[in-house]
Amino acid sequence: MSELKNMPDENGFFGEYGGQVLPPPLIEVMNDINNQYEKVSKTAEFQDRLKSLYADYVGRPSPIYYAQRLTEQLGGARIFFKREDLNHTGAHKINHCLGEALLAQHMGKKKVLAETGAGQHGVALATACALVGIPCEIHMGEVDIKKEHPNVTKMKILGCKIVPVSRGTKTLKDAVDSAFEEYLTNPVDFFYAIGSVVGPHPFPKMVRDFQSVVGIEAREQFLTKENKLPNILMGCVGGGSNAIGLFTAFLDDKDVRMIGVEPAGLGLDTDQHAATLTLGSKGAIHGFKCYNLQDEKGEPLPVYSIASGLDYPGVGPQHCYLKDIKRVEYYSVDDKECLDAFMQLSRLEGLIPALESAHAVAYAMKIAPNMSPDETILINLSGRGDKDVDFVADRLDL
Repeated sequence: MSELKNMPDENGFFGEYGGQVLPPPLIEVMNDINNQYEKVSKTAEFQDRLKSLYADYVGRPSPIYYAQRLTEQLGGARIFFKREDLNHTGAHKINHCLGEALLAQHMGKKKVLAETGAGQHGVALATACALVGIPCEIHMGEVDIKKEHPNVTKMKILGCKIVPVSRGTKTLKDAVDSAFEEYLTNPVDFFYAIGSVVGPHPFPKMVRDFQSVVGIEAREQFLTKENKLPNILMGCVGGGSNAIGLFTAFLDDKDVRMIGVEPAGLGLDTDQHAATLTLGSKGAIHGFKCYNLQDEKGEPLPVYSIASGLDYPGVGPQHCYLKDIKRVEYYSVDDKECLDAFMQLSRLEGLIPALESAHAVAYAMKIAPNMSPDETILINLSGRGDKDVDFVADRLDL
């Protein structure tokens, strides 16, 4: 399996997925970003700066926590969490946002652009841009602006310009379209800091590399704590950055099972879901090849998830490849299961998870009772649920 760690190839492909489905002038811009990234990211100055920020600014390493009460309630496998919710800004997103902001600073960019769904990437990027002194502009669907109001307020406080997106479903996919259009007006001076392991090469690689700190830490921590590796790793998957961040360090560990959990929304038998790897087909979206939810003309379908960070019709190209070679399994949970996991984790462990992360918790709750107490599940608790509490309270009439 060691070849998995050498991906993508020089053209940005993971098998048949990824690449650059772009006009030639934009390919030149992306190749420049790749060349600059490959050059600067290997310097001691860049690595030392990033490591220092991870330690003193983000608060890394994030701990691993044994969820004893949840485990006892479910029976079966012991459940652990990699506590990315404890990071500065409340999620794993800060890991790659700092890297992207440092790269943009190195390249002399005049503005950093991005999309956001749940607002976690937006807050993390606004934070990183404030730190390095580059103007930040975030495009966000009007539905998500209303739903994730606490994160919108944080972005404004951090000095970020927020562009409301009113087209289409007014959610994440439309925010990506809007941000990309603005980026195309001046790709030489602007830097599009993509918020997941999606988009044209080199972004799936770059974001994966920055997020791999999660799995590197987790592998060492779990061996120290348990004297063995986890039986199962688990993370939610929209674009897929938090899951890839956890999985990467374990790809060669053949006895470690890996599971990505997608949003089934209102049900896989409806059109109100975002289960891309479960029900999608091969195609291209936003400058790269991947599985995506598309119509007969190859146009992206409207998608839905209770978790704003997961309602995207595509998925990271590395996830597509890992699905095809059966190294990672992908399943889905619906809104009801997600909300149940959200409440159970909150009331049994005092951990209020992001709705995105609650999808992974929900699937772990399904399978743990059928496993042995000697077995373990390590979940990437990718974010905390501060942003979701008002929405959940209204939804459940609390």
